[in-house]
Amino acid sequence: MATVDLTVRGAGIFGLATAWMALQRGATVRLIDPNGVASGASGGIVGALQPHTPDVWNEKKQFQFDALTMAPAFWQQVEATSGRTSGFARAGRLQPLAGEREIVMARARAKGAAEFWGAQASWNVVESQDAGNWRAPSETGLYIHDTLSAILHPRRACESLAAAIRVKGGEIVAEAPDEGLVLWATGWRGLEDLSEALAAPIGNGVKGQAALLQHDASGCPQIFANGLHIIPHTDGTVAIGSTSEREFTEPHTTDHLLDDIILRAKDLMPVLRDAPVISRWAGVRPRAKSRAPLLGAWPGRRQHFVANGGFKIGFGVAPMIAQTMCDLMLDGKDSIPDGFRLTT
Repeated sequence: MATVDLTVRGAGIFGLATAWMALQRGATVRLIDPNGVASGASGGIVGALQPHTPDVWNEKKQFQFDALTMAPAFWQQVEATSGRTSGFARAGRLQPLAGEREIVMARARAKGAAEFWGAQASWNVVESQDAGNWRAPSETGLYIHDTLSAILHPRRACESLAAAIRVKGGEIVAEAPDEGLVLWATGWRGLEDLSEALAAPIGNGVKGQAALLQHDASGCPQIFANGLHIIPHTDGTVAIGSTSEREFTEPHTTDHLLDDIILRAKDLMPVLRDAPVISRWAGVRPRAKSRAPLLGAWPGRRQHFVANGGFKIGFGVAPMIAQTMCDLMLDGKDSIPDGFRLTT
């Protein structure tokens, strides 16, 4: 007889969040990762939780919206159980608008936000004087300000989840046999293994590089400008990222591409010019062929399931990923959006 109801392979954000929610539902859980908690892409430093644009609404955008609105209560409960911060804050986001076309689109999307986000959050076009002092330059003097975007510190969030799992009686070990139901949340290497097992191109890895600067802008919104994410963490640091590298030979090595991002960020935000770089990070994010997360039963493997392919939105959708996979595995309820469904 199995000693656990659910074996989770992979201690990144999808594995940890699903293990946590399964414990909340009364399941016994063992989480297995030979490299430890957040050893892959989930151990990063950026942590930008951002919605897709609130127009041309579809089930993927609804899924992400539901996850982002769940996030405050989700992380509050994790932190209350673990006693460790995740760095989560619903701080919003500022994006400078470059020209008239962008302004027209942004104002149209504000109407979409009013319809689809309702009272949960807003998307507004604001002027410089209403954007605050923490902002990137805007050629038009206008910005998008949304209040749905949030931040967290990825590694600290994973460590908080791991601590909460242990408090609730879950196991986290380097290796053990599969028992009970099995969830595979094994990152980009897992996508490669799945592609080989199913003889189909399921997904691959995309390298990202990021930096952490010592500068206290806590409480300010995150900034997305000139292709850069600038994230003021609650601990008095600012994360800058990230690259997207399809071709790479060194998964965990930083190089001139990160140097360029740091220089661009400091040119964009003069307040950061003297901020020392205190950490450089590189890792490989799992990108499914569809660019959406892949969820569902592993074809041909009874009682085996997959949750993978978070790529750039993994932390933002994690609460809904956990809920959806627990519904499927523990209750037999399939609520996976068609765009997220694992098919060959």
